Amino acid sequence: QVQLVETGGGLVQPGGSLRLSCSASGTIFRIYGMGWYRQAPGKQRELVAVVTNSGSTNYADSVKGRFTISRDNAKNTVYLQMNSLEPEDTAVYYCNADLRIAVVWGRGTQVTVSS
Repeated sequence: QVQLVETGGGLVQPGGSLRLSCSASGTIFRIYGMGWYRQAPGKQRELVAVVTNSGSTNYADSVKGRFTISRDNAKNTVYLQMNSLEPEDTAVYYCNADLRIAVVWGRGTQVTVSS
């Protein structure tokens, strides 16, 4: 089985930055796409950013220019650098990994943007 663990969440003031990390462990043959999603209270989970194993990226319009996704294939880790954070970015952030035979999700990390 493959497990994903997210770290790096917390409380930050508007305009601040946070860096999230998500590491995969277990029996890993190959990870294809990896991504970050978020879910705010009372809202559906939404895509934030995804990155393929070749490095191609895609972002939600709401985070373009502020967030950067990257991955270290050797470490089976994906990162999300979040700058210029806004209160609207407050949510639980989840990472996922596409193994082709399954999609695995982490348990999430809370990000709160508030003064």
